[in-house]
Amino acid sequence: MALESLRDSMKERFVNAGVAEQNMLSVAAGLALEGLNVWAYSIAPFCYARPYEQIRNDICHHNLPVKLVGNGGGYSYGPMGKSHHAIEDYGTLLNLPNMRVYVPAFGEDLKTIIPMLNSIDHPAYLRLGRCEQPQEMDTSEYAPWRKILEGEGIPIVVVGPLAGSYWNVMQRLDRSIRPELWVLSEIFDMSFDFIPGELVNQIEQRGLCVAEEHMTHGSAGQKLAGVLLSKGLKPRRYIQFTASGYPSNLYGSQSFHRRESGLESDQILRQLNILH
Repeated sequence: MALESLRDSMKERFVNAGVAEQNMLSVAAGLALEGLNVWAYSIAPFCYARPYEQIRNDICHHNLPVKLVGNGGGYSYGPMGKSHHAIEDYGTLLNLPNMRVYVPAFGEDLKTIIPMLNSIDHPAYLRLGRCEQPQEMDTSEYAPWRKILEGEGIPIVVVGPLAGSYWNVMQRLDRSIRPELWVLSEIFDMSFDFIPGELVNQIEQRGLCVAEEHMTHGSAGQKLAGVLLSKGLKPRRYIQFTASGYPSNLYGSQSFHRRESGLESDQILRQLNILH
């Protein structure tokens, strides 16, 4: 109920592997070995968790340019429960050799990311989610790092579509207390030189907040903190907001799970003592 137009356009180049993701990725590896440019798509947990061994052995250890597309990163599939959630996906995949991870924040980002991924020669994971961009807001041109909101408060680095909902709320705050909002969309090359100098200066002066719909272990925030500390840079303040799993053992909407994890914008602003 979603891929028919792609199937009709691709014709014989479109292969429906059925509910057999492990086989799908071994076949993808074989096609890549034959020189084909292969994309493999599924709901996120079935794209990385179920076929993890095939990704590790068949794709990553051979450094094959197979692009994994996981739909519904984080808690996107809400009431369908933890079997359909992907809250440890990119942390898990980045343990594998040669893997790269791309997390678009806005629908417009895909116009740049798709051609870029089409030309790379290594394994990659594209984590998709629902675009939450406010209608009246224009996104800046895609880049691994983007500052999307000016402010004099603590910089907040956001991974993925959360950025849209934060943007919508924080742009209404007075500039003097408003956080500086940064979007991180490429997680794999977490070296010190990869971090924008302007952001490094802000971190030194104001501290750092990181928010992402992913478990703490293996998170972008954890990687970023490690890089900063390795250079002797200790933020005046460091606070991280991540997915906390299922504190109530209940399932609900994506917003419900974000709120249980303390990831909603109003919760973060209260934790930062910006709202009371």
